[in-house]
Amino acid sequence: MEQIEAVLFDMDGTLIDTEGYYRIFWPRALAEFGYQMTDEQALSMRSLGRPFAPARLREWFGEELDYFAVREKRKELMEEALVRDGIKVKPGAEALLAFLRERGITAAVVTATDRERADRYLAQTGLAPYFDRVVSAVQVRQGKPAPDIYLYACEELGVRPEVCVAVEDSPNGILSAHRAGCRVIMVPDQTEPDGALSDCLWACVPDLEEIKALIP
Repeated sequence: MEQIEAVLFDMDGTLIDTEGYYRIFWPRALAEFGYQMTDEQALSMRSLGRPFAPARLREWFGEELDYFAVREKRKELMEEALVRDGIKVKPGAEALLAFLRERGITAAVVTATDRERADRYLAQTGLAPYFDRVVSAVQVRQGKPAPDIYLYACEELGVRPEVCVAVEDSPNGILSAHRAGCRVIMVPDQTEPDGALSDCLWACVPDLEEIKALIP
């Protein structure tokens, strides 16, 4: 096995405890436009990027759905909740990031969230100084589950996907990293992996600190 040179982290649900908000606020935003989204549908939206998210919502609710208006409402509702509740860091995040820094292993964020919000969330939680690069899906043609964002992150860092570990919590993120050729570690947040998803994983651990034992 080749030496690990970089660890690439999803943000929502992996580093910070925000994934559950998407599960709540996609349905609430859609309800304001007269649509009813099931919990199963909301779960499938996690880390889903362009052009897949607009296409999926229009497939479910009709071509007339204004995806961008719904998304802006979801962002507005979610921001209100985060201001009220604060942004919580996932258990073990700081310990793992400090460990990687001590080992001289590059750390980057690879997120479906837009860059402005990603930078703001990382700054608010104090995690920003640990990262060498923040890559957002808005920088690539196709978001997760396409491999574009992970391939772009590897290119930006000057490393091959085979020597990168991707840390993800959602199926769309796992598929993206796996298709790019990274070794994928899942830290489950809203759901556990099923059989098909397990085939894409290098490991599955209960929290981020457990990853330290997997880094040679």
